[in-house]
Amino acid sequence: MARRSLKASTVGIEKAKKAFKIREWTQEYLASEIGLETRQPIWKFFTGKPIERQNFMEICFRLGLDWQDIAELPNQRLLTENNQEWERENCQDTESLVQMLRSRLSDKIKCQCGTTRLLDIDRPIQLEEIYVSTNILNNITSRRWVDILDLQSFIPEEFNCFAYNQLYQERVSAIQAVITYPKLMVLGKPGSGKTTFLQYIAMQCNQGKLLSDRIPIFIRLKNFAENARETGNYSLLNYISQELANCGASDQEIQTLLVSGKILILLDGLDEIPEDDNAKIITKIRSFAANYYQNKLILTCRIGYQQYQFEEFSDVEIADFDCSQIEAFVQNWFVNVSKNSIEKGKALACRFVQKLQLSENQQIRELAVRPLLLNLACCVFQACSDFPIRKVEFYKQGLDILLNRWDKVRNIKRDEIYLNLSLAQKLELLSQIATITFKQGHYFFTQSIIEQYITDYLCNLPIAQTEPDILQLNSEAVLKLLETHGLLIEQAQGVYSFSHIAFQEYLTAKNIVTRANPQILEKKLIDLVSHLTEPRWCKIFLLTAGMLDNATCLLQLMKQHIDRLVAFDWQLQNFFNWLNHKSLSVKSTHKRVAIRAFYLTLELLNDLSFNNDLAFSLGIDLRLTSNLTPDLALDITLQCALHLSVALSNEPTLDRVLALSFALSDDRILVFHPELQHSLQKLKEQLPTPFQGREKLKEWWNANGQTWANNLRLAIVQCRNIGHQWQFSEEQKEILKQYYTASQLLVDCLNSAFKVTPTVPESILATLLLPTAKAESKFINHSSKKF
Repeated sequence: MARRSLKASTVGIEKAKKAFKIREWTQEYLASEIGLETRQPIWKFFTGKPIERQNFMEICFRLGLDWQDIAELPNQRLLTENNQEWERENCQDTESLVQMLRSRLSDKIKCQCGTTRLLDIDRPIQLEEIYVSTNILNNITSRRWVDILDLQSFIPEEFNCFAYNQLYQERVSAIQAVITYPKLMVLGKPGSGKTTFLQYIAMQCNQGKLLSDRIPIFIRLKNFAENARETGNYSLLNYISQELANCGASDQEIQTLLVSGKILILLDGLDEIPEDDNAKIITKIRSFAANYYQNKLILTCRIGYQQYQFEEFSDVEIADFDCSQIEAFVQNWFVNVSKNSIEKGKALACRFVQKLQLSENQQIRELAVRPLLLNLACCVFQACSDFPIRKVEFYKQGLDILLNRWDKVRNIKRDEIYLNLSLAQKLELLSQIATITFKQGHYFFTQSIIEQYITDYLCNLPIAQTEPDILQLNSEAVLKLLETHGLLIEQAQGVYSFSHIAFQEYLTAKNIVTRANPQILEKKLIDLVSHLTEPRWCKIFLLTAGMLDNATCLLQLMKQHIDRLVAFDWQLQNFFNWLNHKSLSVKSTHKRVAIRAFYLTLELLNDLSFNNDLAFSLGIDLRLTSNLTPDLALDITLQCALHLSVALSNEPTLDRVLALSFALSDDRILVFHPELQHSLQKLKEQLPTPFQGREKLKEWWNANGQTWANNLRLAIVQCRNIGHQWQFSEEQKEILKQYYTASQLLVDCLNSAFKVTPTVPESILATLLLPTAKAESKFINHSSKKF
């Protein structure tokens, strides 16, 4: 009988015929179910003639039979009626053998899997000290059939809180997948925790906590390939047999274990196998999985690399970390990995998680869903107990890790076409793709489009291949390898995106500042400033300011654009005149522009639905955090009272009346303003008392509320010059929104700029939030003082 064929035994044929008869099938139907073009292999099967092994096994599977019960296997013990008693007698011996070999392999598994290395950490870490429970996605992201327009609809209009992991399906426990599926292909992005997960499975099995009836064997496929190349022996069966033989198992015992399915084979890093060895090792894995199908196999591979499917394997994808997993990893990192005391480690972990939730760290939070990049974030945070204001260096390091360092530390080499691209060229290519797609507002793009961008870039290289067929193949190879590096990912069939929007934004900004002479750079900055009022461009401005050798030109262009927004509207100019006079009337040691920002926010709360916070002012003068002057504190209280009066008009409630009454009674600040205190006291006395009940309150408010609220506003306007009803048109409100957010962005860029001409920040802040004529006058006066 040929090595790759099997035939049915006499007893097996009878069993198969009975199963076939019960199903009332024809041989033609069974052949079509298996995918055979003719029924000849079916006929040979039922007549005891040899057929191809895979077809034999598939026929048995379709008939609900165990192929080893049907096949004539002279070299193996068949589980027939005559040897079932022998099997029962020897079952206990097999279990004893399993436990003995598990014990002898225990130290090796601990050595292979008990520790792990984290990038930039100078010592091995005990696996149990850093491991976080892993989740998987049952449905592979890249295999979804989702229209590109449906994916694009996930992008919010304000573009301030989107992360690609929101697109993912429901997560399930990875351990449950190991228990459920006999053979598992675990796919994941680089640094997603594939190897760590496989080590964890090995350790859990080794400790008897998972699959305790199996013998774990952990194999790094890269090392296996190197050994196979040296010896010329690529047999996975021989490799596993040798592992067991080294522990004292005889050939017969090894065969018994393999046939009984007592081995847990953990194969790590299919993508790390050198290209020359790939096909051979794939063949050996398939052959072993088919011949010894009762054993459990788990195989890991990077997403984007997988070129083959293993018929018997169920494919799953490692999910990004969720919030609880991030918190668990961070806790483990600062307590067990960094050289902190337990108390300090817990405090730093708590601070890390709190800081990560802040809006200004949203991009770091987006990247931190991957363990590799979360480790980078922990290293950065450990250095100064905070995240940097300038995020540029963090993204630069993240890209370098994915494109360069992660493969280097693991000694992985990629295809020749990709090796011909330097790191600078890889970044240049990605920057061009990022810029084109970002300008178009595209966060998802088809495979044909992205390959065309790659082709265009490759054509301009000095040693470019110009033949269309070669260019196409090279473009496909570069795309797949960019995906393997985790920078581009396939979000659905034939639809790609950057793995993180933060990388797309960083690379877009990098394209603006890289390799540009002063004239070209100024044109790029002018083009950038044309997007100043578009929310999705905010991060580009901040990143560009952080990358420029000197951000002066960008900041001045932004200021000019902001001034033009309101320059030709007399009503808005009057508003800024009021803003200037109000800020000058306040007794305060804070920066005058910070006071203007404070009252701009306070006054526009009603008209523009802004959040009631001091973020804008604090960006200019941090002293406002804990040092509000009595004037500022009073005006916040009065503005709150006005909001409550408006809310009462919409829905009178006892709680709101009580809150309003309290706001009008703050003697700590009203004592310095007797006239206002007297007016507010009279208004407070007019309010109905809570014990009169909800109905009386509604009745009173419906009859008197509007007049009472108008009198409150009048008193506040007369005594404090705030709370005006500006009667802006919808167009003016939109302009003010743009002006406000653009001014706040300008301040943020000032704070994040790497370098600025020394006098520029002061001159910009001195003229910010002023009427245009006054701003121009102050700018001229300030500039003249420099000379």
